[in-house]
Amino acid sequence: MDKLFPKIIDPLLLLDAYRSGFFPMADPDTGKIHWFSPDPRAIFPIYSLKPSHSTRQILKKNIFEIKFDTNFEKVILECANRPDSWINEVIINSYINLHWMGFAHSVEAYIDGKLVGGLYGVSINAAFFGESMFSRVSNASKVAFYHLVEHLKAKNFILLDSQFINPHTQMLGAIEIPRHQYLKVLKFAVSQTSVKF
Repeated sequence: MDKLFPKIIDPLLLLDAYRSGFFPMADPDTGKIHWFSPDPRAIFPIYSLKPSHSTRQILKKNIFEIKFDTNFEKVILECANRPDSWINEVIINSYINLHWMGFAHSVEAYIDGKLVGGLYGVSINAAFFGESMFSRVSNASKVAFYHLVEHLKAKNFILLDSQFINPHTQMLGAIEIPRHQYLKVLKFAVSQTSVKF
């Protein structure tokens, strides 16, 4: 195995990084893995998120069939399928491995049995760390996201991490909080061993 560019991140290292507030991203040009712990940190306030009126109408129509964890590998490959993606082979292999271990999960949106959108992330006790999402049909990832939120609420999750804020996550309701505040919430969330995805 190439020590500079391993094909997988050690899963214990990866999980410890999440518990400490760090997450990896690959440089699109070099493939090198970099670790981030941004300040401020973007999160979704799970229990106060409200879909817009138009989104509520889409949710009511049941256009998409939503499934959990039935096609994780396809979801992460679709998320990686974009120009200058930070999701390279090492990231893909590492998160598929975490999925096999029960720590990484996907939410999938289907139309007529075809995967048209979804998202994936990492779950450690009462913390869910959102990684990436994709849509091949308008609103597919948005609907998957709100199904994730309802699932996390039903399971009594405390933290839904969005890492960095961007226009899309901000539109979904992401906010920024200081890293020191994030780390306090993170520590409490990952200590809740009775909460599982």
